[in-house]
Amino acid sequence: MIKNKIKHVFFILLVWTIFIPNSIHAIETQDLPLYSESVILLDAQSGQTLYEKNSQVQLAPASITKIATAIYAIEKGHLEDMVTVSENARNVDGTRVYLEVGEQVPLMKLIQGLVINSGNDAGVAIAEHLSGSIDEFIPDFNSYLKEEIGVQHTTFKNPHGLYDPEHMTTAEDMAKITQYAMKNETFMEVFQTSELAWDGQTWDTTIVNHHEMVRDKEYEGISGGKNGFVQESGFTLVTTATREKISLIAVTLNAMSDNQAYEDTKTLLDYGFQNFETEKVMANEQFTDNLNNIYMLNQDEYVTKRLGETITKEVISTGELEMNGDNGRSIKKIPLTKIKSIETNKKMDSEVVVPEEVKEKESGNKHLLLLVPTSLFLALFLSVFFYVQVRKTS
Repeated sequence: MIKNKIKHVFFILLVWTIFIPNSIHAIETQDLPLYSESVILLDAQSGQTLYEKNSQVQLAPASITKIATAIYAIEKGHLEDMVTVSENARNVDGTRVYLEVGEQVPLMKLIQGLVINSGNDAGVAIAEHLSGSIDEFIPDFNSYLKEEIGVQHTTFKNPHGLYDPEHMTTAEDMAKITQYAMKNETFMEVFQTSELAWDGQTWDTTIVNHHEMVRDKEYEGISGGKNGFVQESGFTLVTTATREKISLIAVTLNAMSDNQAYEDTKTLLDYGFQNFETEKVMANEQFTDNLNNIYMLNQDEYVTKRLGETITKEVISTGELEMNGDNGRSIKKIPLTKIKSIETNKKMDSEVVVPEEVKEKESGNKHLLLLVPTSLFLALFLSVFFYVQVRKTS
């Protein structure tokens, strides 16, 4: 009987151990039904990953490469520069904005043609203008991505994304590149453009954004996007969307069809909007550790939490602000700057301890300071007194 009870208790504990942690974990990262080989969902403000699947696997990006080319051109070039189109640009394969050899086009217009109409010819013209040639552009471009944006697993061999076996990135890196680019107003203006009148040397038309969610604006909150496809990469998609409580970046790589890429993107965005929100931590907010030292943030920071979740903030021994959610789960750590040490100030404000010998010497010095002028005054007084007496007797 007792043995049976023990077995029953053991069985309950075993079930708790196996199934309960898994159910809690499932709340944290639901198993979403996705087609794409690699995906990531990122909070554009906090940079926190909300969902990922094979997000660090290197894959061919196709035309979403142009997001990186666009922000590079905006930051390193002069948007009003006139760019002369080369034969090399004119003859590039794939989608084009039909530039002509010798045509002069403002750099800003080329960036618009690059992103909105996915013009490979615009990408080559931009690269040659910025660096002189494609061969010289590639090292400059990759150095920028690694050193200024901080990607780790990306190597681009061209500005447009046509297939090259060494032209590779990851969903995680593409999300980082997009997050960086979103801080630039000029980039975002282009990134969210649905259509644009195009007045070319031999081609007058209206170019229409190839990303159908940007073009149609049927999904609430869409703020920008870029699609891509070459046979070797499958269908790729980068999409940004913002609603009241959160701003999201969804990246999908290597879907078998464009429908699958868009379905995955909507699934990711739905998951983000339905489960998370972003909280702002102000730069002027002060935090105190257990030694009463006072810290501040150098700039506004953001933390992503579950909808309705309460965040606790604590300064830990490393001088970082640790933010925890429900059940004490660690969400994010942010470096702080110490601005005041209470203990140090107390010591400085307390009475200074002076050795007795020094006190006696200082006391003697004070007495001398009083005695000398008093003695001089008495001597002068007596001199005047005797002088007056002498005058009276004479």
